[in-house]
Amino acid sequence: MNFLINVNEITSEIKKRCTFAIISHPDAGKTTITEKLLYLGDVIRTVGVVKPKKNKKHTQSDWMDIEKKRGISVSTSVLSFSYKNKLINLLDTPGHSDFSEDTYRILSAVDFCLMVIDASKGVESCTQKLLQVAKKKGIPIITFINKIDKDFKNVFLLLDELEKELNMLLSPITYPIEYDNNIIGLYHFQNQKAYWYHNTKSLIYKKKQFLLNTFEKNNLIFTQEDNIKTQFFWKKKINHIQKSYINFQYKDFLLLDVNPVFFGSALDNFGIVFLLNFLVKFGPIPQPKMAYTRKIFPNELKFSGFVFKIQANMNLKHRDRIAFIRVVSGKYFKGIKLFHVRTKKKFSINNAISLLANNRTVLETAYPGDIIGIYNHGNIRIGDSFTESEDIQFSGINNIIPEIFKSVHLINPLHQKRLLKGIFQLEEEGAIQVFKKLNTNEVIIGALGILQFDVVSERLKVEYQIELIYKNVEIHTIRWIFSKNKIRYNDFINDNKDFIGIDNEKNAVYFVPNIIHLNIISEQNLDIFFLKKKKI
Repeated sequence: MNFLINVNEITSEIKKRCTFAIISHPDAGKTTITEKLLYLGDVIRTVGVVKPKKNKKHTQSDWMDIEKKRGISVSTSVLSFSYKNKLINLLDTPGHSDFSEDTYRILSAVDFCLMVIDASKGVESCTQKLLQVAKKKGIPIITFINKIDKDFKNVFLLLDELEKELNMLLSPITYPIEYDNNIIGLYHFQNQKAYWYHNTKSLIYKKKQFLLNTFEKNNLIFTQEDNIKTQFFWKKKINHIQKSYINFQYKDFLLLDVNPVFFGSALDNFGIVFLLNFLVKFGPIPQPKMAYTRKIFPNELKFSGFVFKIQANMNLKHRDRIAFIRVVSGKYFKGIKLFHVRTKKKFSINNAISLLANNRTVLETAYPGDIIGIYNHGNIRIGDSFTESEDIQFSGINNIIPEIFKSVHLINPLHQKRLLKGIFQLEEEGAIQVFKKLNTNEVIIGALGILQFDVVSERLKVEYQIELIYKNVEIHTIRWIFSKNKIRYNDFINDNKDFIGIDNEKNAVYFVPNIIHLNIISEQNLDIFFLKKKKI
């Protein structure tokens, strides 16, 4: 075991790493881009597809059965790979809005975001919400405008819309070259070169970029067939674009004052290598993270990290649960003794793992920015902090109040014990919240969207052999109940049993049928606090 740790070692390792999340509206091409980045990083030899035809393989990041069936991402995948001497930790987030709570938590674990936009649709609703969260957390954003091989909006109008939505200046790094209403290539402003659009489906060509020729001193010539008029038009247009947008400056990017923009086609891998080269060159290295008591810096010698995700049943044979920890400071090594801040317990970790979707490798060491997985036997929760000794709790990872509630009923009542085990393990992942009604023990599930209920039903069927049905309930929202007066607290619960439930941590919640009811009950019980968040 390696106990000798110095600042130079940690600082050197920090500079080699970048950790980011890919966010987008559904069907913008996020998972396809993830797959192409893995391919360019030599992690996979063939590229899977989101909705494969017969004899085609699925993508690496969509590894769950329901993701393969529906062609959507419903869970965050953690993917680590190397490219140009840089260790990249990529988190492919759920695209569907029903799973945005998972994405919000993931944003706490990364240092920057890659935002994917469909060129034909522009900035969509899911992307807008995620943008606001990312900006609130101070996370720099890189934009990739995908599907330029399809019909899409006028480029200037698209960039104008993006600039307004982001409320920050844009700096195009690549720009689509049009000829006769078709995209014929990309112009790279930093390289000052034009690249031909080659949409071959043969994987032999996938890693190659087709250099058209260089752009020097306003002398741009595309092909011998192009006439003088076309050459002159593009020479003027590129000059105009350069004057319309600011040059990329790294310090402005870190301050969220500028957004670098790329264009391309993920399906044909055109423009992806430019994006990847930019990510490893300019993607921020691991940044400090805020705890409730102080800021934690990555080059501190003592290990610290926090759990941002839990995944149940990654291996169905063993029913294992993995807690994903973002390393914030120090160094992980085999046999390290860690302090679990919430439980105040210490234990040794010898088998932390690195992941490529659901494929795992046992780690010898890990540094700030890395994502490590440790086996969870039910005592680890999302938001938990781990240190070597310091009693600190990282901030920024909160539960979101569900918007839809349904009661759970078994087809076979004899499976009640199995249901409770399965449903509480799935709750650990954070996509749903589970409550039991105080007076009937009826199980209530809360979620952000309908699709989450479908996923729970499907996973319980596949992973636990349980079939269930949902029934609607008269719950508009919930509030956690708290009072400094213990007697009043107990009296309130006893007087309102029909509206009281218990969460997985034995906290009392109030089932609110409507907002008017909440206002009245609050005014009648001024010594009872109705909280939108659990009291820590």
